Amino acid sequence: MKIFDFQIIAAATNNFSTTNKLGQGGFGPVYKGKLPDGQEIAIKKLSKTSGQGIVEFKNEAKLIAKLQHTNLVRLLGCSLHGRERFLVYEYLPNKSLDFFIFDSSRKNILNLKKSLSIIEGIAQGLIYLHKYSRLKVIHRDLKASNILLDDQMNPKISDFGMARAFGVNELEANTNRIVGTHGYMSPEYVFNGVVSMKTDVYSFGVMVLEIVSGKKNNGCYDTERPLNLVGYAWQLWNEGKGLELIDQTMDESCPPNEVSRYLNVGLLCVQDQAKDRPTMSEVVCMLTNETMVLPTPKQPAFFINNIIFEEPEVPKNRFEICSANNVTISKMEGR
Repeated sequence: MKIFDFQIIAAATNNFSTTNKLGQGGFGPVYKGKLPDGQEIAIKKLSKTSGQGIVEFKNEAKLIAKLQHTNLVRLLGCSLHGRERFLVYEYLPNKSLDFFIFDSSRKNILNLKKSLSIIEGIAQGLIYLHKYSRLKVIHRDLKASNILLDDQMNPKISDFGMARAFGVNELEANTNRIVGTHGYMSPEYVFNGVVSMKTDVYSFGVMVLEIVSGKKNNGCYDTERPLNLVGYAWQLWNEGKGLELIDQTMDESCPPNEVSRYLNVGLLCVQDQAKDRPTMSEVVCMLTNETMVLPTPKQPAFFINNIIFEEPEVPKNRFEICSANNVTISKMEGR
C-alpha cells in the first residue's frame, strides 16, 4: 500500500477546503482531491472527536489493502502526519446509495431495474468477502450509506473499519464489543455478541427491503402497530400484498415476479434465527436463477416502538456500542 506524503494530500484537497468536503462519517470528514497526475481521489481524515480511532484506522488499512473486487471500494494508500491519519481511496462521483434511495428528489434517478442490479452487485461483493477473498471478512457495518456508487451507478462496499477477519475454518465468534448501526444489526449480534457471516446477511436483507421500498428501516410504517420496515414488509408478505412495498415513484422496468423474488430473498435474509438465513452464495443463486423455487420466509426480527419483537434478555456484561442513525459509533464515552 502506498504511503502518500502529507503535503501532496494537503495540496490535492486545497488544504482540506470546505468546498472540497464530500461528507462526514463516523470515521471523520471525507474530502475530494486531485493528485498532480490528474487522478481524482477521496480522502478520509480521522477526526479527533471521532468515535472510531487508531484501531479502526489500522484495521481498515490492513484489510481492504488485501481485498480486490469490482464491488469493493479501492484503497490507494494512506498518509500519516503527526497524530493525524488519512486514508486515500478512488473517487466515486455518485456518492452513497442512501443519497438516492431516501431522497424524494433523487430516488427517481434509479429505476427499478437498476435498483435490482445494485442489490445483485452488493451480493457479489459480499460473497467475495465471505468466501473467495484471501481473508474471510465479516463487514459488521453494512448499510446504505456504506455503499458507494461509481459513474455507472455500480455499487462498491466501503468502510471496513469495523470489519473482522475470520480464520479459514472459523464460523462464528463472540465479542463484548458490539459495533454497528441500529436497524442493520442482527438480533444474535445485538443481544449476545455473536458475529458470523449471517450478521452481514441480515444487514444485506435490510438493505434489499430499503432499496426496493425507498424507506428507512428505522421508520414507522403501520398505523395500527408502530412497525419498522422489516416488520411492515413481513406483514404485507403474509397478507399477499408484498408488491405494495415497492416504491411507487419507480418505473415498471421489471416484471412483478422478479421484484417479488427480491422481496422474498430480502425476507429470508432477515429471519430471526441465524441458522435459517441463507449464505451469500445461496442468495446469489436465488437472485439469478429464475426457475429456482424459493423457501417461504419465517418470522423476521423486527422492532415495535424501538423494542425488538420477542426480545431476549440482554446479558448484563454486554456493552452495546451502536448508532441510531447513519453514524457508526465504536467507542463508549460518558455523557
